[in-house]
Amino acid sequence: MLTDPRDEQLLRRALELARAGIGLASPNPYVGAVIADPEGNVVGEGTYTYAGVTHAEILALHAAGERARGGTLYINLEPHAHQGRTPPCTDALIAAGIKRVVASMADPNPKVSGRGFERLRGAGIQVEIGALEHEAKRLNEAFARFIRSGVPFVTLKSAMTLDGKIAPAADQNNFDHSDNSKFRGTWITGELARAHVQELRHEHDAILVGIGTVLADNPLLTDRRGRLRRRPLLRVIFDSHLRLPVDSRLVHSAAEQSTNDLLVFCSSAGDKDSRQKRTQLEQMGVHVEMVAAGSDGRLDLQAVLLCLAQLEITSVMIEGGSRVNAAALTAGIVDKVFLYYAPKFLGERAIPFLGPSGFDPICLKQIQTHSFGADLAIEGYLRDPYAQ
Repeated sequence: MLTDPRDEQLLRRALELARAGIGLASPNPYVGAVIADPEGNVVGEGTYTYAGVTHAEILALHAAGERARGGTLYINLEPHAHQGRTPPCTDALIAAGIKRVVASMADPNPKVSGRGFERLRGAGIQVEIGALEHEAKRLNEAFARFIRSGVPFVTLKSAMTLDGKIAPAADQNNFDHSDNSKFRGTWITGELARAHVQELRHEHDAILVGIGTVLADNPLLTDRRGRLRRRPLLRVIFDSHLRLPVDSRLVHSAAEQSTNDLLVFCSSAGDKDSRQKRTQLEQMGVHVEMVAAGSDGRLDLQAVLLCLAQLEITSVMIEGGSRVNAAALTAGIVDKVFLYYAPKFLGERAIPFLGPSGFDPICLKQIQTHSFGADLAIEGYLRDPYAQ
């Protein structure tokens, strides 16, 4: 527990710097570092980005130069003591004369966790661990799930009315059929909630929907925050029978931008028509991946996650309809939910949040509530991403 307010202030600054790496550091963790000289003056800062390679603490050391000697490093994640893409950061910290390290948490990678702290202490450096640990763990929950379990961290997001409906029935007269989340041209949730959805998209490596959503809405599924990303938001479609229209906005954008950011999972591409459709889509810049289907004809979602992990996708946000929501929960792939509620009712005939499902009752953990104007949101976990 930190007793000096200046320590907490500088550790919060390190967390702020770490958050600046969102969209830029995956598949590695978000790390920010601050170095203060013996008098407590900030002399160096750093944010890790994957493309930049150099770790946050090394960037801070470079900025500080000789002023780092005798100083304190504030960092949200344990400095690494192993040889990876870069030499061990612990060796650089020791050589620079750092005398104290204040860190929020150990590395969640069980193969290296604690080795950095051990190396620093062995060199006589004072190490303090655990301050602001909750914030630090939330920031790197996707990395933790990925590195400990070998699959992406999955967030199920949905927006609905108070009676749990995500869209009106197709024949309801008060419904704008050009987009099944609008009432007469207005969205179910308000502008503030929709802006927050874009924040969530920016925090994730991939967005996933079912073909039903594509056929109903003809969406683009883009990250509209306008912030830098190391790689585009991967747009993932569940499409067992390759029904994705070649004239859809998704396919057109893939063909025009050549960003390799549209991935379709199917289970049937063996007949002549399917082979021709697959060839046509791939010629337009769509990557098509076949995975096995279960006895119910639906895609094996665990196999989908393993395939995404091979692409170094550490986090996925599901924005599907009733069937995809139910399938994801039934398959047990969801780690976290973020559910927005608008103060509206749609009635019995409207489309529910969940279609037919086969999962047992679920109780969320670590629940938080949020307000976005007139809308509310519930955030909660189905499992601990730090548990293997």
